[in-house]
Amino acid sequence: MDKIQREELTLKELAQQLKLNFKGDAAYVLNGVASLTSATSTDLCFLQSKSYLKQLTDSQCGAVIVPEHWDIDIPDKALIFANHPQRAFVNAIHLLYPQDSIQCSVDPSAKIADSAHVADDVNIGANTIIGDRVRIEQGVKIGAGCIIEADCVIGAQSQLFPRVTLCHGVILGQQAIIHPGVVIGSDGFGLVYDDNQWIKIPHLGGVQIGDRVEIGANTTIDRGALDDTVIENGVKLDNLIQVAHNVRIGENTAIAACVGIAGSAIIGKNCKISGAAVVLGHLSVADDVTITAMSLVTKSITQSGTYSSGTPLMENRLWHRNNARYKKLDELAKSISSLKHKP
Repeated sequence: MDKIQREELTLKELAQQLKLNFKGDAAYVLNGVASLTSATSTDLCFLQSKSYLKQLTDSQCGAVIVPEHWDIDIPDKALIFANHPQRAFVNAIHLLYPQDSIQCSVDPSAKIADSAHVADDVNIGANTIIGDRVRIEQGVKIGAGCIIEADCVIGAQSQLFPRVTLCHGVILGQQAIIHPGVVIGSDGFGLVYDDNQWIKIPHLGGVQIGDRVEIGANTTIDRGALDDTVIENGVKLDNLIQVAHNVRIGENTAIAACVGIAGSAIIGKNCKISGAAVVLGHLSVADDVTITAMSLVTKSITQSGTYSSGTPLMENRLWHRNNARYKKLDELAKSISSLKHKP
């Protein structure tokens, strides 16, 4: 982190800008953030559980953000009190590591169609291609090697990192963050089997992505077959996720890496889907649902709550034994049922 531009703030200045109370030397200077194990005397940390107090005591950090109801003193540590320490820590990062202002520029190697509309304060990196009738709004940053095909729209203040591909007709909202290698708007896996061969279904729909959406590296989102694939406001997608054609993901849902969502599935609002889970096609998931890691959703979920499937990790020898018994479950169930019916 030493290569990142830092801002120096006193404890008092930092607490004032965060609008939080503090305890300690008001003139103490902070210029970075770190974990408890790697912090130096000028770094800020945060703590949410008292189970880590010993680690905090041993840490070299100069200041720490803790829950506002804690009544504690830590030798040689300044304290900042917050209702949500982690959120306050994130806000502190923005203050201590201000982003450099980037001068508006279009790299000479970028190719922009004459019919494209590009706002005056847009940054476009090397070897990027902007197609016909594309509209790019104010404050957009587009990294090197991106491909923006015809009729796409990129909302204000959005950022595309290098090598992002937006296929034709993709609508991207404001303040979106799209990480390297993302592909949005490729054809879905739509096929018809006839006369001993697969016939490709033309995909005529598009992709609509709302505001404040973040999409992780190498995630793919397919366009709809007839209607659009829709990602609503505030959705957060991790790396290496597959979102198939005509899927709809409700606002503020967060999905971890390697999740697969099959065609025409509908995911509700404020859901959390953990890593490597799979949602089968044409199912719906209610609002406020949590799906744990590696779960397979085979039927619609109609009520909020936490859902799991799969076999937990166990010693291999025990797993083989249980697997052998699993194959006999039907036989065992019939035997138990017959016992129940005996006089």
